[in-house]
Formats: sequence, C-alpha cells, structure tokens
Amino acid sequence: MRNTLKTTMLLAAMGALIMFISSFWGSGGLTIGLLLALAMVGGSYWMSDKLAIRSARAIEVEEGQLPEYWSIMKELCDLSGQPMPRIYVSPDPQPNAFATGRNPANAAVCVTEGLIQHLSWTEIRGVLAHEMAHIKNRDILIGSVAAAIAMAISFVANMAQFAMIFGGNRDRDRNPLVDLLLIIVAPIAAALIQMAISRSREYQADRTAARMIGDGEPLAAALEKLDMASRSIPSLANANQAQMYIANPLAGRQMAFRKMFTTHPPMDERIARLRNGSWRDVV
Repeated sequence: MRNTLKTTMLLAAMGALIMFISSFWGSGGLTIGLLLALAMVGGSYWMSDKLAIRSARAIEVEEGQLPEYWSIMKELCDLSGQPMPRIYVSPDPQPNAFATGRNPANAAVCVTEGLIQHLSWTEIRGVLAHEMAHIKNRDILIGSVAAAIAMAISFVANMAQFAMIFGGNRDRDRNPLVDLLLIIVAPIAAALIQMAISRSREYQADRTAARMIGDGEPLAAALEKLDMASRSIPSLANANQAQMYIANPLAGRQMAFRKMFTTHPPMDERIARLRNGSWRDVV
C-alpha cells in the first residue's frame, strides 16, 4: 500500500512538473505539456520495464542457457513464493544487476556479463536474492517509475537547451534566464527524486534477501566486489537508470556533489548490517 501510494504521487508529480515547465512556453507549450505528461505517465506505468531492459541492452536468457542462473532463480522463487520473472543478461562489463517491472507477475531480473565473470555463483545467489527481494517488497514499479521520471525531466531540460541555442529571436517574450534555470535545475531535480526513493529500498532489500536465504554473507561478499568494481570498471548504464542497480554503476565517474546526490546508501554500511546479523531483527 505504501509503495502504491508513493508511485501514484510520483506519477501525479511528474505530470504536474512537466505541465508547469511547459507553461513557460505559453498556452501552446501548456497544451504540448499536457499531452507529453499523459504520454509519460502512461508510459512510465506500462513501459518502464521495457525501457530499463532496452537501456541496458539486455538479452533474454532462455531455459537451457546459463543453467546456474536458471537454477538459482527457480530456487529463490520457491523460497519467496513468487512467480518466475523473465531473466536477462546485459553486455555491461561492470558487475551489477537490477530488477524491474510493474508487479511480480510482470517482473524481470537482469545481470551484467561482468557479474557472471567477476563473482562466484554463491555471491551471485546473494545478488539475485536482493533483486527478488525488490520484487517481493513490491518496490520495483516505484524504482522503474523514478527512472522514467528522471528521463522525462532530462528530456525537458534538453528541450530547453535546444530552444536556447536554436530559438534565436523567434520568441522574444520568453526570458532566456528561465531556459537556463531549467537546464541547471532539471538534472538536480531528477537526482533528488531518485535519491529520496532509492536509499531506504536498498537497505530493506538487503535485509529481505538475507532472510530469504538465511545468510547475509553471500550478499555482503558480493557487495564488496561490486563496490571495488564500480570504481574501476566503466559501466554502460544510463545515468537516469542508475538507481535501479544493486550498486551505483556511476561510482567511478567524477561528478560534482556526487556524495550529496548519490542514489545508493553507503556500501560499507550495507555490508556491516549484513554481517552483524541485524537483518534477523524484527522490524
């Protein structure tokens, strides 16, 4: 119920934000903004999983391919009492993973080729338990919607930038400072939205994953490797989709105010919680 309410509020806020920004271009811009908001809100709900999979350039894994992957996923489905999600592999060389979809019946789990190459299957089992925990906790939709919102906001910012560069004097009534403000503020707004949503979900998914398999060590060991790899192996991940991954795929990039706007909680804190047994506590 809580995540459903958050998702509804996010969709409404996204539509309102798009219309508000579009209103700076007059009544014509407001009309376009309304149509764009309707398209984005509907698309965020129905198409966010396809958008995430396409962004990761992932390929679906059929039964018979990667038998270890299939075996672990079937085991975790039995342990969590959930239907089998579609499973994918992304060509990304950085070890990472994410889950997406609007509900457990329409879920997908994706791992990168880097994850398979750099981690043991015991560690990958911990990672996959984390992703199945996101599905079990019903927070995959809100993560997918947040990513779609960030992409929508970035799109609007790009429109404003395009208008500033190529608009010339065709719209003398529009203040260029407004366009400049949108270009600066829009990416910050996208980062704040993702940051607010993602951090608490990661702690909860870690806890649920450890309970699911009865052990926090496989995931803790995996997170240690993911943390090191994310700082040394470049990722193909889209910045707007970064909050969906188990580890921040952009950790190695030099970004202003990176710590302030990070979408993931501190990795050492996540590892400590898994190893000190706090995941066994009743919450």
